Amino acid sequence: MLQFDNKSKINYLDDIDQPSESIVIREYLEKYAYHYKWFIASILIALIGAFIYLRYSTYQYKVSTTILINDEENGGGLNSELSALQDLDIFSNSKTSLDTEMGILKSRTLMERVIKDLGYQTSYFVKGRIGINEVRYKDMPFNINLLVSDSLLYRLDTTFSITAISNTKYVLTNSDGDKITKGDFGKNVKCEFGNLVVTPKSLKKIIIGQEIMVKISPIDVVAIDYISRITIAPESKKSNLLILTLQDPIKKKAQLILDNLISHYNKDAIEDKNLIARNTDTFINNRIEDVSKELTSIDLGVERYKTKNNLSDMASETGIVLQSNEELNYQIVDLNSKIKLIDYLTEDMKTNKNGLMPSNLGMLNDKTSQNTLDYNRLILERNRLSTGSTDKNPILSNLNEQIVQLRESIKQSLINSRSSLTISLKEANSQKNKLLSKISSAPKKEREVTDIKRQQQIIETLYLYLLQKREENSISLAVTAPIAKVIDKAYGSNKSVSPKKRMVYPLAFLLGLIVPFIIIYISMLLDNKIHSHEDVEKMVTVPVLGDIPTSHTEEKVIISKKDRSNVAEAFRLLRTNINFMLPRTGNEAKTIFITSTIAGEGKTFIGINLATALVLLNKKVLLIGADIRKPKIATYLDTQQEKGLTHFLIDNSLTVSDVIEHHEKTNLDILETGILPPNPSELLTNGRFDEVIAYGKANYDYVVVDTAPINVVTDTLLLSHHADLFVYVVRANFLDKRLLKIPQMMNENRRLPNMAILINDTNYKKKGYGYGYGYGYGEPKIKSTSLLEFIKGKFKKN
Repeated sequence: MLQFDNKSKINYLDDIDQPSESIVIREYLEKYAYHYKWFIASILIALIGAFIYLRYSTYQYKVSTTILINDEENGGGLNSELSALQDLDIFSNSKTSLDTEMGILKSRTLMERVIKDLGYQTSYFVKGRIGINEVRYKDMPFNINLLVSDSLLYRLDTTFSITAISNTKYVLTNSDGDKITKGDFGKNVKCEFGNLVVTPKSLKKIIIGQEIMVKISPIDVVAIDYISRITIAPESKKSNLLILTLQDPIKKKAQLILDNLISHYNKDAIEDKNLIARNTDTFINNRIEDVSKELTSIDLGVERYKTKNNLSDMASETGIVLQSNEELNYQIVDLNSKIKLIDYLTEDMKTNKNGLMPSNLGMLNDKTSQNTLDYNRLILERNRLSTGSTDKNPILSNLNEQIVQLRESIKQSLINSRSSLTISLKEANSQKNKLLSKISSAPKKEREVTDIKRQQQIIETLYLYLLQKREENSISLAVTAPIAKVIDKAYGSNKSVSPKKRMVYPLAFLLGLIVPFIIIYISMLLDNKIHSHEDVEKMVTVPVLGDIPTSHTEEKVIISKKDRSNVAEAFRLLRTNINFMLPRTGNEAKTIFITSTIAGEGKTFIGINLATALVLLNKKVLLIGADIRKPKIATYLDTQQEKGLTHFLIDNSLTVSDVIEHHEKTNLDILETGILPPNPSELLTNGRFDEVIAYGKANYDYVVVDTAPINVVTDTLLLSHHADLFVYVVRANFLDKRLLKIPQMMNENRRLPNMAILINDTNYKKKGYGYGYGYGYGEPKIKSTSLLEFIKGKFKKN
């Protein structure tokens, strides 16, 4: 008998019993590696899908432009050549808000004007075999003229296709592919949406059979679409640079849209700035006309007065007297001019309640002039914002309140200024009267001439002043700078931004890996079948004898002397492990019962081949078919036995040897089931089955009993006391894990003596299963840690 060193043996088994963490991770990965074909197929499909996607996708190109929004607070945006004109006080000092300008640039009204200008309400597409590609009108082989009014065109929503069928004719179809009409190039064709004239640009460009699709959309829909695709962002928080970006399938189209958007934006800004200057120009011209008439009238009055009174030049006679009064007269003239200007402004405010006010007239005080400039700036800001907003907009409401307040402030300032000037004028007239008393000796006519000349001088001074301001205002109109300076014109790279090849293929590859991984992971989560040792050992404490790999042959008897297949080697290993499990009881025959939880787990197949494996050791083996409800042994071995176990149990005249037959192919003695009885449980407990077991132990080395499934009937439990070893068959990929509680319960309650589990129908090629198997070469090795623990316990007892 072999001797073992207990300490060394136990330590060796302990080392085997503790799998390392790296082995556990490897086993987990091997479960996925087993399905490598899934991963390869998924990756190939994903890469092919990516290729098709890139081949027929519409590529998007990114175009951007950079503009500088002029900050006019410090005269920003004016050219250095205009700095000499700053003393004319004709430039605004308002600060531009970037947020406001960004809102104006993305306004629907502005974009609609751009679309109208470029004609991008109509899109053109060339249909290929699979995809549809957009082209510019410039690249079209036809000139398409739709003879409808602009108002109707801007609301039109239709799609039609033109297909040349010859160099002179074409077919017009609708969006559903239905033929509308057939037309000749250059001739008017009547359609539901208007009259259409199609002319070829060149006969060389016409491709017979090529379908050109024309899509006309409402202009507001097109404008909103482009607005949604345009992004505007400042270059940095402290910068006045704005970067406008647009993505479009046609790069040149996006460039034209951005350039025209900036152009129209600057035109609107310049128009708003020039509005003040034009209103001021109108005011000055009207006043010049009135003053000119008044000055002419006074000049004629002087002429008539001197003619009537025969007066000549009296300056030399009264020069000494009037010299002292000259400065006082100049003061009176200045005061009267300012009073008259205030009257003009007051009258203008009454007739033009909501319009712009003349500014930079120079004769008002600084506060009134500044309020006038602020008032005009607010009027322009309100007009700009009102184009895209309603009166309920809080910004407009705030602007209206400020405008009303400034208007009242200007009005009150004019009243106060006039009162102050009137008082100053009265005081000057009083001083003049004192001087006149000193020259009372002068002739009355001379005094009247002096009064007339004074009025003439007042009107002449005002006339010259208005002419000067008209020139200054003309300069303001000529030098108005745009609000946005283009730093970089619209430019885009020839490389598309979407889809990106460098990202599509890696993402497709990653998707090809992830999809099968997720599917396998979910299938493992939802899988409730037994697959491996680990599945069994997690739920039961019964020793595991080993595994029987899947048999790929239709033969039921697998093992033979010369057979070295995986399945045959597995049965040899099972035979060895069973000998360790059987009790040492001398030369008495060993009874091995084979059962399972449910039908279909292969217990009969196991029983036949286990018995055959034992025969190969030159042992006498009796195989008993005790599953008398659903017998399979006769079917598997293709035998026709007239009498079997049930006959013996029913007929007391029969002996055990009468119902046993020898099977030549396997060299087994077989006691088949026989007929199907109506009362199987009663037959198995009538005492006759004890005689069968006694006969087997007396005449054979091994008795292998194929019993009924445990979870179906109680037959097996009725016979369990005869067993030296119970082999409990669990079929992999077949038995529900939840049913493992049955063998566990049987083991805990000791209902099946000396019980051990055998896993049947395992896939040894599946690397993720158990610890890996390979039969057919070398000595078979015990891989079950549960069986090693059981053997270790045996050695400890010894």
